[in-house]
Amino acid sequence: MTWARRGRLSTPHGTVETPAFMPVGTQATVKTLHPDEVAGTGAEIVLANTYHLMLRPGPELIAAAGGLHRFMGWDRPVLTDSGGFQIFSLAGQTKVTEDGATFRSHVDGSLHTVSPERSVALQLAFGADVIMAFDHLIGLPAPRAPIADATARTARWLERCIATHRELGGPARGVALFGISQGGMEEDLRRQSAMVLAEAEVDGCAVGGLSVGEPKPVMAAMLEATTPHLPPGKPRYLMGVGSPEDLWEGVARGIDLFDCVLPTRLARNGALFTPTGRANLRAVAWRDVHAPIDPTCDCATCARFTAAYVHHLLRTEEVLGLRLASVHNLRFLARQMATMRRAIERGTFQSERRRFHDAYRPVGAPAV
Repeated sequence: MTWARRGRLSTPHGTVETPAFMPVGTQATVKTLHPDEVAGTGAEIVLANTYHLMLRPGPELIAAAGGLHRFMGWDRPVLTDSGGFQIFSLAGQTKVTEDGATFRSHVDGSLHTVSPERSVALQLAFGADVIMAFDHLIGLPAPRAPIADATARTARWLERCIATHRELGGPARGVALFGISQGGMEEDLRRQSAMVLAEAEVDGCAVGGLSVGEPKPVMAAMLEATTPHLPPGKPRYLMGVGSPEDLWEGVARGIDLFDCVLPTRLARNGALFTPTGRANLRAVAWRDVHAPIDPTCDCATCARFTAAYVHHLLRTEEVLGLRLASVHNLRFLARQMATMRRAIERGTFQSERRRFHDAYRPVGAPAV
């Protein structure tokens, strides 16, 4: 089975070839990397986060800088997350009403309220190319009743986001608004949420609330309950997913866009992607490997430096080691996405998918 598809997302700052992975620049930076290094990995779009940017440095400073693109020195597309996930996972003492979410900052304990209208206004003020609707997320596992309640509130909040986007001139500026489907791990709620989103006046459709610790077959089942009900002519975005094996399986189930902190977070801890799985570059086995980390890789790290050198930098806590590892991991995912795009165009996606899985062993997979 494959619903893999090829597309293009047009934005005010350029076109994104899909399927695509978006590196995460939570606080207006992809950690440790210069924007040119990020672009050099093949990334065409990055994600920044409304919750964090609202708290620091604040929307007024970003507006005074000329918007998020100028502020962070990135001239390609930017997608902003609405902040919903961080409000419900990072902030303290969060209280949700129909109006929105009131919470205390994880930075200094200050009190804030974000409503659907406020979230959209912030994202438009930042100057993002793609903005996300504000959704109600709850921790899982949870009883069915609160999941259903949060899913229904997400749908009601979406209508307010759409109205605010229109009132503040988002469509006239070419800013795309994506809605988010929810539903926990309940297949019928996932279907219902997707069908509601399919009828909404949005430019794209996201799948939220997955990759939160559930087994991979469960995530696959939730996608299979969701994507068939989303409009085929609009981009589909699976939020928070970045493992190579999950990218392949998401694309197979009709997903076009992904984001995750995983590749750069792993890199900073010495875990690098290779065609056969993750490699721990901090391990002593790499000390005398005077060859590239991955001889098949064309990233700036593998083209110039040896595994032994990267191992040395990581063991001595040199910042350059974090940068070189991050470049490699982002390039690995960009190459995977390029392989998928070519395979879809050639009609060979299924065979390339099998080839990937035959070689790549995910963390925790049994030995064969």
